[in-house]
Amino acid sequence: MGTNGTKQPFSAMTVNSQMWRFLVVFIFCILLLILLYTPKLSDKDIPVKYKQTASSALAEACKAIVEGKRFFVQENLLKTSFGKSNCSCYVTQSHYITKPLSAEEATFPLAYILTLHKEFDTFERLFRAIYMPQNIYCVHVDKKAPNAFKKKVAQLLGCFPNAFLASQSELVVYAGISRLQADLNCMKDLVKSEVPWKYLLNTCGQDFPLKTNKEIIQHLKGYKGKNITPGMLPPPHILRRTKYIHREQVYSFFAFMLRTFLWKTPPPHDLMVYFGSAYIAISREFVDFVLKDQRSIDLLEWSKDTYSPDEHFWVTLNRIPGMFCFLCV
Repeated sequence: MGTNGTKQPFSAMTVNSQMWRFLVVFIFCILLLILLYTPKLSDKDIPVKYKQTASSALAEACKAIVEGKRFFVQENLLKTSFGKSNCSCYVTQSHYITKPLSAEEATFPLAYILTLHKEFDTFERLFRAIYMPQNIYCVHVDKKAPNAFKKKVAQLLGCFPNAFLASQSELVVYAGISRLQADLNCMKDLVKSEVPWKYLLNTCGQDFPLKTNKEIIQHLKGYKGKNITPGMLPPPHILRRTKYIHREQVYSFFAFMLRTFLWKTPPPHDLMVYFGSAYIAISREFVDFVLKDQRSIDLLEWSKDTYSPDEHFWVTLNRIPGMFCFLCV
């Protein structure tokens, strides 16, 4: 209302028109700022999306690199294809090597021990990476692993004539004698094989090779039958592992090693106990020694109530004077 009581003219259309003009000008200014201050991307900087399969991802990644383009995946390429087809198709589609790649490899077969308790897909990738038709593979599955996991591992190994499950399975307790026994069970099976393997390597299910099969055997040949069992004399903080009696404790939902305050007797045969890696590369001659020699048998018995015996068993036997260790590593 005006001061004299009369109505002032007012147009809703005029107000709406002004608002639209303001909105258009505002959007135009934003677009102008983007054009002025955003650096232009060349074609090679624009990420390229690929719809990959596991078998083609590597080739597409290489192509993108050669073209100077970025490359990223749209889905998890760590998925594996096992169980989606029969053995023949699976071996072909997963690009397993089915013939020795060289005469050198054909005449130098290896034996592998794989100890597993979980993560089938990780095991499958490891197995495929180390698989060679001239080698032989023993797989130990923890007795407490889920039945579905055990079944899948058995099904996969059934596709390969030179791979098998250990004939005896252990309920493995971390740092207990059962972990060492799992390796020994596979060793007993592998020495019965007709494959004339030269060296044995043990792995766990979460390992992955950094070298090809040919590079591995060329490295092993350099040792001329000697073993790779890295180790040293025990530092003070390690001594308690064999000074006191330890016992495996197994319950429904967990297991562990219990240290007691009971002292152990000295090692048999006056053996000097060394400590080192539980993962080794050892000759067939040494495997026979481990399974048959009385010193090895007695050391195994003595080690049953120690902590992490797989970290002293191999290295101690390999350093028996006059036996295998002329140049220990």
